[in-house]
Amino acid sequence: MGQGQAVTPGPRVRSRIPPPVRFRARDTTIGKGVAVKPHPEPPGARRIRPAAVLRGIGTFTLFGAPGIILYTVFVLVPAAMTVYYSLTNNNPFNPPTRFVGLQNYVQLARDDDFLRALRNTALVTVIVTFAANAGGLLIAQLLDRRGWLYNALRGVFFTPVILSSVVVSVIWQSILSDDGLLNSTLRGLGVAHPPGWFSDPGLALYTLAWIITWQMLGFCVVVYLAGLQGVPTELHEAASIDGADGIARFRHVTWPMLAPAVTINTVMLLITGFKVYDQVQVITNGGPGNGTTTTIAFNVVQTAFTGNHIGYASAMATVMLLLVCGVSVVVLRLLQRREVSM
Repeated sequence: MGQGQAVTPGPRVRSRIPPPVRFRARDTTIGKGVAVKPHPEPPGARRIRPAAVLRGIGTFTLFGAPGIILYTVFVLVPAAMTVYYSLTNNNPFNPPTRFVGLQNYVQLARDDDFLRALRNTALVTVIVTFAANAGGLLIAQLLDRRGWLYNALRGVFFTPVILSSVVVSVIWQSILSDDGLLNSTLRGLGVAHPPGWFSDPGLALYTLAWIITWQMLGFCVVVYLAGLQGVPTELHEAASIDGADGIARFRHVTWPMLAPAVTINTVMLLITGFKVYDQVQVITNGGPGNGTTTTIAFNVVQTAFTGNHIGYASAMATVMLLLVCGVSVVVLRLLQRREVSM
């Protein structure tokens, strides 16, 4: 390039680096102070609108009102009336009705018949809860296989659950009575004096507990089968590779995974044991002897509809309700805590 020659400028190269963003504060002055203007609502945020809330309440009311009304009329209202009657001396054949406060409950604490019924109910509940749980788990382990035979056996074991308690009681009464099928068979085998399953005061209550256990066994089997089929096979395979035998696999793999099934069965069996009535009414009528097989539910019905002491029977029913609720809640909490810990 020679001296004095004009220099032609080349093309300008535009920088691709964006200029720095300058932020300007948008303040609004309120009096002498300065308040920062709030940021606008993000475009994706949902705003709670009263109309939507009202529509949700209306939908819930439309679909939930029938169930709520039925539950209120047939459960909550009778329970409240029972508690009210328990504080009175209500007797339809001996008016007027007076408010007696806790007098009925004080009398229950000294009533030998009620305390005997309470002990019988507790014993039946404990037997049914443990026996049905253990038997249901054992049978479920045996039926946890594929094939038409195992499917048929599942139906056989579940059949007693769908039968009425009265029907089950009549069947077992014909089998276990003194001249029934079982004792006749034992006499044919040479047993001179077969047991009196319902006539012996030492056996009658345990026989009733066996009948209730037999009827509830199918329910436990179905629940445990569902729990067993939910156990991943990979866990059993990994335990087998580690050298665990069948007992170890059940203890460390199967049993922890069955915790929800144990909770369901235990609570249902507790409730079933506490409200036993049909079997006692149909088979033993509270005997043999003086209250050998009476339960709280049986005493409630006898006191209310035979003795016409509605107030006193309502106090028994209230105690039974509190026992069922209290024991069920405590057991449910303990078993759910076991589920979390496992």
